[in-house]
Amino acid sequence: MAKLVDVSHQITDGMTTCPGLPVPVVEEGRSGPLAAVGHEPGSGRVTMAGTTGTYVQTPSHRYRDGADLADLGLERIAGLPGTVVDAVAAHRIGPESFEGLDLRGRAVLLRTGWDRHWRTDAYGDTGHPHLTEDAAKALVDAGAALVGIDSVGVDDTSPATEGARPALGVLLAAGVPVVSHLCLLDRLPGGGFSFFAVPVKVRGMAAFPVRAFALLG
Repeated sequence: MAKLVDVSHQITDGMTTCPGLPVPVVEEGRSGPLAAVGHEPGSGRVTMAGTTGTYVQTPSHRYRDGADLADLGLERIAGLPGTVVDAVAAHRIGPESFEGLDLRGRAVLLRTGWDRHWRTDAYGDTGHPHLTEDAAKALVDAGAALVGIDSVGVDDTSPATEGARPALGVLLAAGVPVVSHLCLLDRLPGGGFSFFAVPVKVRGMAAFPVRAFALLG
C-alpha cells in the first residue's frame, strides 16, 4: 500500500517564517446571515504573506513576464518523480552534489537538516545552507523539473550578497518552481517516490504556501 509523507510546516496564528516577514493572522469563522440554523460557522480568514511556511515560488517572483500561480501547470508541481540529495554536511551546495545523478524531469529535494531550527532564532541566521549559482545552473542543465530545500531558501542571504539571489534567478528563469522551508526530508528515501507541492490557483500571485508531500510505493 502506498504511504503518504507530509514534508510541509503547519501555519499557525502569529508564527514567524523568517525574521522581517509579516506574521500570519488566523481568524475563526463568524456567524453571518447565511449561517445554517443550529450549526457553528465553518469559515474563517487568514491574512498572510505569500512566502509563509512551506511555499512555492514561480517565475513571476523575479521576472515581470514570468508565469504566476495561475499559469503554473500541474505537471510542474504534482506527481513528479522525486530525488532526495543529501546535503547535510554542506553549507554551500555546489554542482558536485549532483554528479552522476539522473535528474531530468524530477523534483530535486535538498536535505540539509536545517529544518531542525524551525521556529527558533537560529533558523533565519544567514549561515543557513544554500545553493551556489553554479549548482543552480547544473540543475537546470540536468533538466530538473522542481527544486526544493528544507532551509530558508536556495540562496545565500548574508549581508555581503546585498540582496542578490543568483540561484533563485537561474532556476526561475528556466521555469523551474522552487519550494522553500520543507521539512522531515529524512523520512524520504533517495528516490522511488512522487512529490506534490500544489498551491491555490491565484492570478497575480508569484508565491504561495503549499501542502508538500511525497507518495511512496
